[in-house]
Amino acid sequence: MTAAQISDLPASIDLVTAARALGIGRTKAYELARTGRFPCAVWKVGRSYRVRTSDLQTFLGLTTTTPTPPQPQPQSGSRRKEG
Repeated sequence: MTAAQISDLPASIDLVTAARALGIGRTKAYELARTGRFPCAVWKVGRSYRVRTSDLQTFLGLTTTTPTPPQPQPQSGSRRKEG
């Protein structure tokens, strides 16, 4: 799957779709999910496994983080105490 195809996926996807994006076969994906070793967090819903697309994108390095704007720094006091 291309990065564009992955970015177009819904919020959560089935295990086979996630595996395809990672280049993992179906059988290996289920084995990794059952043993807790799938590269992304996997939720079992009923009899199926689901993967959050944002977790998959993060694992693949496809997410862009918005830089945090710099916080204003307190200015060092140039005032002299009068007294």
